[in-house]
Amino acid sequence: MRQYLLIIFCFILVQIDAQQVRTLSLSEAVNLGLNNAIEIKNLLLDEQIQQAQNKQITGSVYPQISASGQLTYYANLPKIIFPTSDISVYQVLEKEGISDDQGNKITVKNASFGFQPVSFVAPLNYQYGVSVQQLLFQPDIFVALQARNTVLEMAKANTEVSRQKVKEAIQKAYYAVLVAQSQKTVIDATMIRLDKLHNEMTQMFKNGFAEKLDIDKLSVTLNNTKSAQNQINNGILMSKSLLKNTLGIPQQDSVILTETLEINQLQADILALDESLDYNNRSEIAALEVAKKLQNLDLKRYKLSYLPTVAAFYQFQRSGQRNESYAIGGNSPWFAYNTGLIGLSINQTLFDGFQNKNIIQQVKLNIEKLENSSSQLKQYIDLENNVAKSSLRNAVLNLEVQKRNLELAESVFQSTTKKYQAGLGSSFEVIQTDTEYQRASGSYFQALYDASIAKVNFYKSIGKL
Repeated sequence: MRQYLLIIFCFILVQIDAQQVRTLSLSEAVNLGLNNAIEIKNLLLDEQIQQAQNKQITGSVYPQISASGQLTYYANLPKIIFPTSDISVYQVLEKEGISDDQGNKITVKNASFGFQPVSFVAPLNYQYGVSVQQLLFQPDIFVALQARNTVLEMAKANTEVSRQKVKEAIQKAYYAVLVAQSQKTVIDATMIRLDKLHNEMTQMFKNGFAEKLDIDKLSVTLNNTKSAQNQINNGILMSKSLLKNTLGIPQQDSVILTETLEINQLQADILALDESLDYNNRSEIAALEVAKKLQNLDLKRYKLSYLPTVAAFYQFQRSGQRNESYAIGGNSPWFAYNTGLIGLSINQTLFDGFQNKNIIQQVKLNIEKLENSSSQLKQYIDLENNVAKSSLRNAVLNLEVQKRNLELAESVFQSTTKKYQAGLGSSFEVIQTDTEYQRASGSYFQALYDASIAKVNFYKSIGKL
């Protein structure tokens, strides 16, 4: 039994140790989420991949050196049929006037002709060599070298677009938790107040100064408040779970948020509404501009493809054959020789069926599409900015109104409670003003959340999230 308890105790300690308490400001939460976001990690890996590809492109203009070697042995030598004749011998005999043993003059007509298999290959052969090629000019490589930084810039632009999306999601999730926690503070205080009032009213009932109906009405309000309190607690858990997921941290970790929601800060953000909109601050515009630069480089590449490809090369090769017949007179049975070759290669396409012309036309149309997309995106940014400014202004105004309503509802409730405690008011008035106070509280915190989200949307619209 003790062993089981020890195991359970150790397991609990491990679980507690595995949990991490994270105390986060808004900026710390954003940095943590950016560091943990898988999408951004993959995009950063794409940047590294692009850097390696850029080095690969650079390597193509360096001299390309290769070596080769081969050793062969012919088990059966290849042969060709070669003509044979002794005509040269008979030419000499005819010239010398030699006769045969019967006294007939020997002439070339007496020569014989035939064929025999002959091999020009030695049984054992080797060959090795080195070749060097230097690219002097190739249109696509020439443009690719120019496009290296632009392609890397495109990868970084894509990363920045993703970073802005992650920032937006983190800030909205962070504010959702803050609003829920602030709402919990108010409703907890309401529960304490109602509990106290319920106890006082119960004592008054025992002393004959309150009716049972008053206590029942207050109990209903108290139960409804408890239900709302449970909903808020559950909402905080869900909001924190969403925030943890957005931050990329384990769900078992605990998060403590250090920021506070201040209406004064939101009111101060109204001053930024007059800030002029600069499209270049938007990561989407930057990505489109880089895409246009790439398309223009692509257009240049295909235009230059009409030019020839030029390369210089050098080849060195040593070959050898071994045949025992080469060893006559004390010579080596090996026969070896060197071959050297220097040259310039030029490759020029004369006619491609108008393929390159049509490709150029496609690239031009793609550039035109990007121009249209850029104009459309700017129109959308204008709309988004106008809506965001209007939403933030209205949200802050509504927040100010709801804050005054909350303060007023709280003051009315306190006054009504004091009158009831002094025997000058009814329990119905207390319950009614408490209901109004809770409704005003809910409206205030909804307005606070709306204003916080409107703030995020506004700063996103001007590219300063």
